[in-house]
Amino acid sequence: MSFLEVKRVLDDVNAKRVVLLCHHNADPDAICSAYAFAGLLKRLKPELEAEIVASHGISRLAKHLLNHLPIEVKTQPNMEDADAIVLLDTNTIQQLNNLAEKVKTSKAPIIVIDHHAAHPETERLAKICITDENASSTCEIVYGFFKQTNTELGENEAKALFLGIAFDTRHFILANSSTLKTVAELVDSGVNVQEALSLLSLPMVFSERVARLKACKRVRFLKVGEWIVALSHVSAYQASAARALIDIGAHVAVVAGQKNENLEISLRSSREFYEKTRVHLGRDIAKPLGEYLHGMGGGHSTAAGVNGVGDVEIGLKRCLWLLKESI
Repeated sequence: MSFLEVKRVLDDVNAKRVVLLCHHNADPDAICSAYAFAGLLKRLKPELEAEIVASHGISRLAKHLLNHLPIEVKTQPNMEDADAIVLLDTNTIQQLNNLAEKVKTSKAPIIVIDHHAAHPETERLAKICITDENASSTCEIVYGFFKQTNTELGENEAKALFLGIAFDTRHFILANSSTLKTVAELVDSGVNVQEALSLLSLPMVFSERVARLKACKRVRFLKVGEWIVALSHVSAYQASAARALIDIGAHVAVVAGQKNENLEISLRSSREFYEKTRVHLGRDIAKPLGEYLHGMGGGHSTAAGVNGVGDVEIGLKRCLWLLKESI
């Protein structure tokens, strides 16, 4: 699918106001892709107003980037006035938290743009889904829209897309040849690589360090075949803790956190684990785990997340069972 199909949907409803929704605790790929996409819409449809929204706010790093890019992000949009709704870097409605029900009941057409596979429920709700799991990031997909429409990037738009791609590829470690070509073209557009990459480096706050150390202290290691699986739990920074467990030697890390009845689980695996087992964390583990926990899950091949309800131990045990079955 191309951007022309997006434009056709907007033209069909004569859209004057579009709400661009990012997932809760929105990361740089989410807000930067939304910002660039809003700029593209404004160029092609000058009468259109695009509002960027992140339910429950944005990540600490994303807030830092807002000091260097003219991006305005709101937390409470007027959904009733939206002529169209666009989900960017958001493949499950549950990632919208308190806005999920409003999206479900909205009469406005829903457009999904993401580099994760769309969740079946999201596909049912959406007018169109533009998803590409081979893309490194949603920013890379949005850059493709600029090329499809022969629209020149502004300086800040190029910088935003570069930052989103750099973040989601872990400074290009996970980039493929297509991604590197995109990055080269963004640099040719005027992006200062050293300056941009420096914006993605933030000192780790005390609470994140404590969460990582607690995760290591509480970890349980299990050997599944030739693979080391690490299970742990912390009340916050589950994704960071899971990355830390991979860095110290685990092939797969699962870190859960519970707030009242709500359960959040972050999963990470090494590239070696995925390449040899072809176990896709988002598709094979997070999605069925989310359904089991009466929530939703999804993500990438080596990084995924789950939101649901239940007990930490129940969530971790079910995740381990899914891993054993998949391996």
